[in-house]
Amino acid sequence: MTDLVSATLSGITLGLAAGMAPGPLMALAITQTIRHGSKEGIYVACAPLLTDIPIVLGLFFLLRDLPETVLGVLGLIGACYALFLAYETARTTALGDIDTAPAAASLRKGILTNFLSPHPYLFWITVGVPFVLGAAQTSVTAPWGFIIGFYLLLVGSKAGVATLVGHYRLLLTGRAYPFVMRGLALALVVFALLLFREGVNLVSGGTA
Repeated sequence: MTDLVSATLSGITLGLAAGMAPGPLMALAITQTIRHGSKEGIYVACAPLLTDIPIVLGLFFLLRDLPETVLGVLGLIGACYALFLAYETARTTALGDIDTAPAAASLRKGILTNFLSPHPYLFWITVGVPFVLGAAQTSVTAPWGFIIGFYLLLVGSKAGVATLVGHYRLLLTGRAYPFVMRGLALALVVFALLLFREGVNLVSGGTA
């Protein structure tokens, strides 16, 4: 029981830190919330539940020795996609209709953003997989406590931010709205540049 509690608390702590950290997925969750309502931001927040399953399983069984070059290429592709999202966001001039919000589109954007980021891979290679394998040696339930705690807070924190932003969504109508969207677009550009730099460093073996 002690191992389960400890592993769960570790997962909660890491999940909250990862969930609240600024990044492309958080920026996208806020963007979709402002454009189409909090439901769309929550769809984006749920993307890791779908993208991380193949990532984690692959790292456990096939990709524990995944070359850094592959992660770097993913980061470069992710940077390009983040720039596309920035462009799309900057062109937005009016609030979207909540009733006809494209839920599938929001989830798809979230999945692509998370899947093309090297961060989930790096986390599970350096922290997640070693922790789960170590916890499994002492307890059958501890690994599950870590995983559940991690994703509960990873998704829950982003969904909470989306809900909060959605509550004040209507305050962003009028003249302020285009400027808010351009600010979010600028944030996505910054994250794209960071992903690009990280991707170059991984491809070049950390010498860039």
